[in-house]
Amino acid sequence: MRAADYTMQELMVVAGAREIRDDDVVFVGMRLPLLAFQLAKETHARHAIGIFENGILRDKPAGEALYTMGDNPNIEGAIWTTSMMDIMMLLQSGRVSLGFIGGAEVDRFGNLNTTYIRESEHARIRLPGSGGGSDIASLSKRFVIIMKHEKRRLPEKVSYRTSPGFGDGGDWRERIGLKGGGPSAVITTKGILRFDSGTKEMILNAIHPGVTREEIIEDTGWDLRYAPKIENTTPPTRAELRMIRKYDPNGFWTRNSIK
Repeated sequence: MRAADYTMQELMVVAGAREIRDDDVVFVGMRLPLLAFQLAKETHARHAIGIFENGILRDKPAGEALYTMGDNPNIEGAIWTTSMMDIMMLLQSGRVSLGFIGGAEVDRFGNLNTTYIRESEHARIRLPGSGGGSDIASLSKRFVIIMKHEKRRLPEKVSYRTSPGFGDGGDWRERIGLKGGGPSAVITTKGILRFDSGTKEMILNAIHPGVTREEIIEDTGWDLRYAPKIENTTPPTRAELRMIRKYDPNGFWTRNSIK
């Protein structure tokens, strides 16, 4: 399918859905992951369970478009509507196999910042903070990051480590006692990055259609390494696009600019 037939957000939704396995318990999150979970449930991951921070657990897609996780279609048909505390306890007990999160910055070891951006030695821009991001990054068995690919958002080291990836690299997570396995992928507007099994450094794994390797390297804040064989991200199929547009008929998530 030609790149002109779909938006970059739709491609990212498809890439996110492909990270969901049939046996996953997914901490869904907001924005594009809302659609990624819906798409995965309609295609290859029919047995996956979705949990939402506001206290909802679902085993089937919501029947209509979702703009927030608290919308009525997400509540109707849920198999459990409970408290945020109960949902966070699923994380603490090791039940969540996959989480989705985003951030203002992500660095070469997958650490996320949603706390503040340092503009200078004496000036900082305050951001919303952790929310449930740090819990997801610390306790889910793996997590996927979805964000815009810009040099200022992919620094070598984040201004503030809100949600831990692989810390300083290597066996950092094991040494400090984190249960979760860390980030498994970073899906951006330019490609898909994964992590070296030994050093835990982010590496370029796949490039989206219409993007070049040089463009990705230029828009990354460190000397980005890449896999021996870089793949091309498989474009959405017509069936996948139909399903995405069924759940986002007005393009609220997939035809507006990515923040």
